[in-house]
Amino acid sequence: MSITILYIAAAMTAGLLFNRFAKLISLPNVTGYLVAGLLIGPSVLNLIPKDGAEALNVLVTLALGFIAYSIGGEFNINNIKAIGGKSIIITMFQALTAVGLVDITLCALGFDVPLALTLGAIAAATAPAATLMVVRQYRANGPVTRTLLPVVAMDDAVGLIVFAVSLALAQGMSGGGDMSFYTMVVQPLTEIVLSLAIGGAIGLIASIALRFFHSKDNFLCVSVAAVLLGTALADIWGLSSLLLCMSIGAIVCNLRKDADSIMEGCERWTPPLFMLFFVISGAELDLAAIPTVGMLGVAYLVARSAGKYLGTYIGSGIVHADDNIKKYLGLALLPQAGVAIGMAQVCAAKLPMYSERITTVVLCAALIYELIGPVITKAALVKAGEISPQFAYRRHKAAM
Repeated sequence: MSITILYIAAAMTAGLLFNRFAKLISLPNVTGYLVAGLLIGPSVLNLIPKDGAEALNVLVTLALGFIAYSIGGEFNINNIKAIGGKSIIITMFQALTAVGLVDITLCALGFDVPLALTLGAIAAATAPAATLMVVRQYRANGPVTRTLLPVVAMDDAVGLIVFAVSLALAQGMSGGGDMSFYTMVVQPLTEIVLSLAIGGAIGLIASIALRFFHSKDNFLCVSVAAVLLGTALADIWGLSSLLLCMSIGAIVCNLRKDADSIMEGCERWTPPLFMLFFVISGAELDLAAIPTVGMLGVAYLVARSAGKYLGTYIGSGIVHADDNIKKYLGLALLPQAGVAIGMAQVCAAKLPMYSERITTVVLCAALIYELIGPVITKAALVKAGEISPQFAYRRHKAAM
């Protein structure tokens, strides 16, 4: 027990130090956390050995639950109505095109279908934090920005649903020779429906329970208890913890008028947990495995980036969006981090035969996307005329 606590302390200390370093060179926090984990993990300094990282996996599981819960909190019916049909169509096209293009590319290159399906599903996820950081820092405004924010908000929810379907199919295919209608269709649909239904039931109970409490502290306790219960039941019954916890958040945010306050209280509590999640994920990156997934990693990066851009272009054309949206929105959707890494962690548990390759590809991709994604997002918004080039330059110089 004591050594596990020491590992937690080491992970948090490293995360704080590299968070500061990342800010000094204008990189996202996530990048600093991943690099911190990589350095203190078994691949470099071995301050947290492999068995130590595995001992901290319970924190990873909990963090995934809260990530999904917060995504569900964005699924307020009124917000979706306000977003409008155009943004929803663009979201669907860019997410599904990225999924399909990665699936097709990896299968065409001869990689196993279950591996292609899971990486394809992970390709849908984006990193809203990196995108929002750029928009706020440079006070971007215009058609591209106003479309970008709702698309980013909905994107991960679409990705989680696609991921649940793809992972269930991949499990059925990798489990042996049983490729029946039951394993390919009934089992995946059952897992999805049960995950959403049980999450909805827990969300309903939590919403009712919240009526009997009035302090923000008690609101937080109810939210934490609901996510812990949902995560535990998903693990016990072999369901999708991501979908289940997303469903909890969606029900709570639609049944409670004070949902924003509830979610805000939860967000104030989770930063240390999320920091540990990224540091531990970085510690699990095996540098020796990178050369073995070279072609796989390059294919994933190229196919996902092309899918995001092409899907946005097609979706924008269908809804007759502004030309700048067609040309530049897809470039602003490249950053990828938290949810994608969470999906990779789930794959590591569900598909152990592919865990090393999936984890390595996604973590390396996250590092690359988090390094270049915000830069490309900024450049796209400057090109679209929604950030003044002179203002962007002055802000950059001021931050140095």
